[in-house]
Amino acid sequence: MTARTLISTVVRLTGMTLIALMPFSLAHAETLIIAAASDLKYAMAEVIKPFRSQYPNDKIEVIYGSSGKFSTQIANGAPFDLFFSADIRYPRQLERRGLTAGPARPYAIGRIALWSLKPELAKTPLRELPKTALRKFAIANPQHAPYGVRAQQAMQHAGIWQAMQPKLVMGENIAHAAQFIDAGAADAGIVALALVLSPELQGKGAWQLIPAEWHEPLEQGYVITRRAANNALAKAFTEHMRSEPARAIMRRYGFALPGESR
Repeated sequence: MTARTLISTVVRLTGMTLIALMPFSLAHAETLIIAAASDLKYAMAEVIKPFRSQYPNDKIEVIYGSSGKFSTQIANGAPFDLFFSADIRYPRQLERRGLTAGPARPYAIGRIALWSLKPELAKTPLRELPKTALRKFAIANPQHAPYGVRAQQAMQHAGIWQAMQPKLVMGENIAHAAQFIDAGAADAGIVALALVLSPELQGKGAWQLIPAEWHEPLEQGYVITRRAANNALAKAFTEHMRSEPARAIMRRYGFALPGESR
């Protein structure tokens, strides 16, 4: 054996040894891409933190936005593995079209709140808002945002939907609507309770919970998409979401949970 051949053999065997010694998790690293409703922005960040620590070598990405838009994107082939919707109807629609790896399952019931940086506006009865001096009122766009639909229903219940039309500013999603208020571009608005209770917004201004009977229940649901049928990480995360520590986080953000009365 020549010196060059010997060196080549040693290098090859060394490389094979290193590969064999690589941790199993590194050799089989997975990717998980989650599409999540924007009301989950802060709650999900807390829920996912311990999960990431359990799978340090896997890539886990969460994208927040409008549930209606995510549903359309998934139907058009967007590469999402899990879809956490603010309205379970969207995952169920995908399920009926054969675009999921299993049934849609509920994970929470959302609530809406009137919120303003001006406490006097936040404490105003909804039906009295058109009589106040507010200039702009923020909600999520009802065309594709479940929280926007419930805001519209609550305003219709209070008899102010038409009167408020000139003052409405609509966010692409509920987090966007909350940003309008936080930035002063709107005087008040109807947002997700989970956002009002978040570390970023908690303590700013004031809020009042809108009665649940003023709008359809905001049953939120998730689904594993068809592309993730063999993604073990996707299944593991759904099990993590059902764990008691994750449920405790969701409760803290004002969500009611499946199997619990409220």
